[in-house]
Amino acid sequence: MEKKIAVINGDGIGPEVTAQSVKVLNAIAQEFDHQFHYVYGLMGADAIDKTGSPLPDETLEMCRQSDAILFGAIGDPKYDNDPTAKVRPEQGLLKLRKELQLFANIRPIITYQTLHHLSPLKSKRLENVDLIIFRELTGGIYFGKKTMNEDQTYATDECAYSKDEIERVAIPAFEYAQKRKKKLTLVDKANVLETSRLWRKVIQQLALQYPDVEVDYMFVDNACMQMILNPAQFDIVLTENMFGDIISDEASVLSGSMGMMPSASVGIGCALFEPIHGSYPQAAGKDIANPLGSVLSTAMLLDHFGMTEEAASVREAVNWTLTHSFVSKDIHPVNNYGTNAIGDLIADYISRHAKSAAANNAALNASTII
Repeated sequence: MEKKIAVINGDGIGPEVTAQSVKVLNAIAQEFDHQFHYVYGLMGADAIDKTGSPLPDETLEMCRQSDAILFGAIGDPKYDNDPTAKVRPEQGLLKLRKELQLFANIRPIITYQTLHHLSPLKSKRLENVDLIIFRELTGGIYFGKKTMNEDQTYATDECAYSKDEIERVAIPAFEYAQKRKKKLTLVDKANVLETSRLWRKVIQQLALQYPDVEVDYMFVDNACMQMILNPAQFDIVLTENMFGDIISDEASVLSGSMGMMPSASVGIGCALFEPIHGSYPQAAGKDIANPLGSVLSTAMLLDHFGMTEEAASVREAVNWTLTHSFVSKDIHPVNNYGTNAIGDLIADYISRHAKSAAANNAALNASTII
């Protein structure tokens, strides 16, 4: 199979972790007889510094012409710490999501036995945790009308949703639930917010089309509490943009490190795959960043291409590095390996074990097929 992949390194540790994913993709291409063609574009603070725009037109067009996007991270302290900055790195990512209509963000949350000791939760609470958060990505308060009065003493942010926006992210969430444990939880604030009441009404209507899926409803404050008290109760969590942003970051600590967490943003056209850890500028250039979130995002990219055996090989290689303590500094502060070394180990493992790993671990794909 031949695919064109747009690579956006971004800022901070983005270039370092993304380079490891490219290594992994090259190993997969070699072992499974694929051809991956890479094109590179600018976005974020790096793009602002070089072009004045957080998302140059050339990068947007490059993404439109590609089969998938492999993305690193964006953000830089000189913009993050300046509330008066009119051009900001995150504007590039928001625009990319809107232009490509990437309306659903999908975040698998899986815990690893070897990392239980790193989680703030007791090990018994982490057993059997395997959930997916579906976050609506192009609507809500982040994209609503914003106002600020002249003397900057009063501001507004509008939160708006339509039935169509809710349905288009809810339908794939229901379909995922059918393939998994047949349970979907809508997270909202319907006791206060009119938009949440619309979400609840739309989901109640849609649920009639999926009688095999158990649907429950949870206010966001309770959901955040339950994510700590009993995360194993969740299977598919569906929610709006801001609530999804918050609860998915909360859930990410269950694994023991934000550096472990992958994500996919999908919609009408080209899909985007990225780790959720941010740009972590303090670690940039030091070869200490955890590349596994990016590598696991690459496994989701392979699932998106229908390459389920290849994706299983990547996940098996990641499990092997964790089992044998080939880990980065965030996981073990003393006995650790560099970003590049971990990427080399994963690529080498795939080269030596690809076909057998895929056969032995095909079941892993059930929870993450895009």
